[in-house]
Parts: sequence; structure tokens; C-alpha cells
Amino acid sequence: MTDPRTTDPRTTDPRTTDPRTTDPRTVLITGATDGLGRALADQLAADGATLILHGRDRGRLDRAADEIRAAYGVRRPHTVLADLADLAQVRRLAADVRGATGRLDVLVSNAGIGSGQPDGRTRRTSADGYELRFAVNYLAGFLLTTELLPLLRASAPARIINVASIGQHPLDFDDLMITRGYSGTRAYGQSKLAQIMSGFELADRVPPSEVTVNSLHPATYMPTKIVLEEVGRTVDSLAEGVSATHRLVADAAMAAVTGRFFDRARDARANAQAYDAAARAELWQRSLQLTAEA
Repeated sequence: MTDPRTTDPRTTDPRTTDPRTTDPRTVLITGATDGLGRALADQLAADGATLILHGRDRGRLDRAADEIRAAYGVRRPHTVLADLADLAQVRRLAADVRGATGRLDVLVSNAGIGSGQPDGRTRRTSADGYELRFAVNYLAGFLLTTELLPLLRASAPARIINVASIGQHPLDFDDLMITRGYSGTRAYGQSKLAQIMSGFELADRVPPSEVTVNSLHPATYMPTKIVLEEVGRTVDSLAEGVSATHRLVADAAMAAVTGRFFDRARDARANAQAYDAAARAELWQRSLQLTAEA
């Protein structure tokens, strides 16, 4: 049998050469160059999944793909480059994914910025003029999801996992961009609740036999760059966050579960606004409008 580590990954399917490769799914992970996204990519590579890795720095993205190929003896993950603070780049990201694969079994919407450093505690705006945390943490994932939804549905049964947080703040639809009373904590919490709300709304719109949509708080204060720079201490291990997220990606028991929010592996309640059908519908329409105008 040919050793996959000595074979050109561009021309050889690792499943034909490596008996350890048992997972037939194609998984896209955003924010895959460090922290939870990178650790999840390692776990899924060990499972044998075909990976598409997103990042915003070409050097770090290529290094992650090369290291995963070397460590697990699988096909080098495909890489897609985009700054999620620019919705035009998000559209190109979706086009790159569609060009790279004829199927997409799982989308893990993981990329985001925290409530403070290294992205600052004062109000900033994206390339499209939107409040930065709402744009990066929510609107980019919303647009990517809607752009890739036809591919996900064609690959049924597929899964969408939104990496959210128990740190949530209700949305003020009269001031979504938080021009008044801004704080990084409020902006972060609003963006994370928006993720959960749109996940609930999409779950109501798509049959679970085609695509399931779930959100989770993977762990608290894991040792990631964002946590270490802003908080300076940790609570949970990275392994705990990976385990909780991997469960939603891979556990057969989750195959028909949709429209839920989990605190680690525990079914949990999100902020009350997430269960307001009118608020969810308004967020959906506003999101379509904001992404269309960018």
C-alpha cells in the first residue's frame, strides 16, 4: 500500500491509501488557524474528515494545513482566505468553497473576535461601515451560511454549528450598530445572541433531514489568544471546548437534533429574546438587508 505521506495530496484521495481514514464528510471550519478552530481541525483530521480551513492570514493558514497533513498523513486541507470584516471577501470565500468541493457536510462557524483585546474595547466599524463585532461575529457567518446553504442542502444530511457563547445581550433593533452606550461586552453579547437567534430561525426554515442547525457555548475562558490577551486567566481547557463542538459535528445521536443551544454538552436556554418569533424574523430580514447592501 502506498504511504499517503509520500503521495501528492492534490491527486490522491487519502481514503484510498490510508486505512485510518474513515470519516467521509467534508467539513469547513472558519477561524481554523488557532484556538478552538485549529484544535477542532486536528481532531477531525484524526477522524479522517476532508477539511476546508478558513483564515485571514495566508502564512498561518498554509502552516496549519501543512502541519495537519504531516501529523495525520491525510490529504492537505484545502485553504480559503478571507477577512470577515469585509462582506465582499465573505462572498468570495463562499465562491472559493463552492469551487473547491461538490459537497459540504458540515459548516462550523467559529471565527470571531472577543469583547476587548486584541481588537480593542472602543467602537470600531467594518469595511462595510457596520459595528465591527456584529459584522465579524454575526453578519459574516450569516452571509456565509446563506451563500452555502444550497450546497449544504444538496449534501444532506448536513450540519451547521455556530460557536456562540453564554455571554449574550438582547438586540436593540432601533440601534443594532450600538451608536449609543457602546461597550465591547455589550457588542460581543449582542453578536453572539444574534448567532443563536438566526440559528433558531434557520432551523425552522430547513427540514432537519436536510440540514440541522445548532449553537453552543463550547467552554468558558479556554486558553485561546483572545482570552489570554483580554482576560489573562483560563477556566476550562481547550480539550473541553473541542469535545463539546466535536459532539455536534460528529455524534450520530445528534443527527436529527436542530434548533438548540448547548452549554458545552448540556441542552441550555439562551437569552429570552431568542425564543421571540417576531424578534427572530426581524433579525432575519434586517440581516438579509444589511448583507445585500454591503
